[in-house]
Parts: sequence; C-alpha cells; structure tokens
Amino acid sequence: MAPRILLARHGQTEWSLTGKHTGRTDIPLLDEGRRDARLLGERLRRPPFDGLPGAEVRTSPLSRAAETCELAGFGDRAEEWDVLMEWDYGAYEGLPTPEIQERRPGWLIWRDGVPGGETIAQLAKRADAVIEWARSADRDVLLFAHGHILRTLAARWLGEEVAFASRLKLAPASLSVLGWAYGEPAVESWNETGHLAG
Repeated sequence: MAPRILLARHGQTEWSLTGKHTGRTDIPLLDEGRRDARLLGERLRRPPFDGLPGAEVRTSPLSRAAETCELAGFGDRAEEWDVLMEWDYGAYEGLPTPEIQERRPGWLIWRDGVPGGETIAQLAKRADAVIEWARSADRDVLLFAHGHILRTLAARWLGEEVAFASRLKLAPASLSVLGWAYGEPAVESWNETGHLAG
C-alpha cells in the first residue's frame, strides 16, 4: 500500500488564538490546547487509525508541536525534525495580518512572503524534502507541526505551488490525511476537528 501522510496541527496557543504570526518563537500551549491535543490522540487511537501501529512519527522540535505529540500519546515514538518547524516570518514574527496590511496594503503571505525571514522557495524546498522522505518507504507517517508548513505540505503533495496553500484553512489540533486517488496524490480528509467536541 502506498504511504499516507497524516498531518496533526499543534493545539491552541495564545498567539494562534489572537492571530499573531508564530514562526520560531517558542510559544507554549494553552490549557485548551493541551485538552485538544489529548482529544486528538483519542481520535488517532480509534478506527480507522487504531493508534497507527506501523506509522513513523515525527514532530517539529518547537514545544507547541512536541507537547501536542506527547499529549496525543505519540511522544515515545516520535523523532524531532527541524524541517517541520514553522515558516520563519522574519520581521513579521508576532504580528497579526491586519497590522502587517496597515504597513503593506493588500499583503498576502502566500504571494508576497516576509522580509528578513524564509522565502517562499525555501519553504517549498522544506516541504518537498518531507514529501520525498514520506514516499521513501512503504509505511504511513504522522507529522505534528504548524499551520503554514502543513498547508504548504498539502499544496506540494498535490503538485501545486505554495500559493495554493492560501485556500487550505487549518485549525489548531486538527487532523488531515494526504493519500492517493487513482494513483495520483490526493487529499483523503482535511481539517477534521470533530474530535474536539468530545
């Protein structure tokens, strides 16, 4: 069976709650984020995933992702991987979109990028490295990471440019699955959050 990529976004933080761009700043989970991480883990232990016994697990080393992984019950199986870190927002770190757009009317991160941070091309290269690794063996992979890098992964999995990720919303503690349809890369499910109502 061809591998799937399961994407788990970290739980809620103070900055994600207020819409601040949270790249490399190591913001901890809120209590709500910790609760949601546990609920995400419960979802992954139920059918059809059943704990993903054969899957390889990797996490961003940033604490909000690593703690989500741990609370979901996969910390003992996970390997930290710097490639899964969030986009380096440079001068826009910690700023919400409306404040940036006051300085740069019409600004869209997926089109315009960020000054002093990681370029869109560099972000795409990281996402492509994750996809190449995921396809390198016949097993599923489970990734705990961040909103923009996971959205970029989905765009690149589908063979799209990074800008396509602007069309993919991704909530904290959500679960998404990238797989296959008719032999082509496809989205099996996206931005599942039903488990958070539990």
